[in-house]
Amino acid sequence: MAEEEKNVETKEESGDAANTVFVGKKGVMSYVLAVVTQFNKGAKEVNIKARGKTISRAVDVAEIIKNKFINEVKVKNISIQTEELKNADGTTSKVSAIDIVLSK
Repeated sequence: MAEEEKNVETKEESGDAANTVFVGKKGVMSYVLAVVTQFNKGAKEVNIKARGKTISRAVDVAEIIKNKFINEVKVKNISIQTEELKNADGTTSKVSAIDIVLSK
């Protein structure tokens, strides 16, 4: 799945300084660094998103940030859903996804 092979990406959504880190196959500390960087730049909230096998990595990222790096960060919201993706052969697959919102 090409979606799971995304690099560390952050984006600002219009009007709402909501930053997003997409968790993929890199090491956990790469994503921890990306989230900590967003908070250090003044973000009040950071979204951590992951799909499929990388969900556990996203949870690890949130817990490491909360317990080791920035103690005042709280988990504001966790949402889970199922997304349908089209495969190369035209069939669809259902993939679990998670969105963790951390706030200062």
